[in-house]
Amino acid sequence: MVTNNPILQMFARSPFKPMQEHIAKAQSCALQLIPFFDAVMADDWETAAAVQQRITVLEHEADAMKKEVRTHLPNSIFLPVPRADLLELLRMQDKIANRAKDISGLMLGRKMAIPAAIQPQMSQFVRSALQTSAQALTALQELDELISSGFGGHEVKSVEGMINSIDDLEHDADDLEREIRSALFAVEKEMPPIDAMFLYKVINWIGDLADRAQQVGSRLQLLLAR
Repeated sequence: MVTNNPILQMFARSPFKPMQEHIAKAQSCALQLIPFFDAVMADDWETAAAVQQRITVLEHEADAMKKEVRTHLPNSIFLPVPRADLLELLRMQDKIANRAKDISGLMLGRKMAIPAAIQPQMSQFVRSALQTSAQALTALQELDELISSGFGGHEVKSVEGMINSIDDLEHDADDLEREIRSALFAVEKEMPPIDAMFLYKVINWIGDLADRAQQVGSRLQLLLAR
């Protein structure tokens, strides 16, 4: 039977193609944090608002894809891995887009200024977190090849290497998070206390974005172990 449903068409090509499409959408959403932070640090709130709107649109698209995948994901007997594992993987992927929306929404809503003294570190920290989620996307794109190889051989070693790289990148992001917290502590007395409090929250959320990407890698590693 021919279907016009794009999700079903993707499942017809590959049981994992919709998962890969979803994390690609989540990553494209998160990547908008780079121009968003650039605009914030330039005190260009008009551009920041436009970028935040793009983030919102992409997050809504990722959320719609998530709901479609949940609805149309085949039963376990038609999948080479447990359906519950894929649904959990999907949930973790979706949090990457959610967190990008949280960060940009809070910062725009409060017009949060980033002290000049920590701007270079903030820019580096954001990019480090996004490198972690980019590596999670790369690993997920190998899922079809993993299935084709029967979860064995060179392909497994390649994906295991990618998962180890996700862990390394997340640890790098953790190190940068500690550094920027220390840098913020050094200048927070010059800021209104409520502004400092919310900036610590944003820093935590950026670190959380890298954590979510690492969880995607951990879930993929569990699939390999099965």
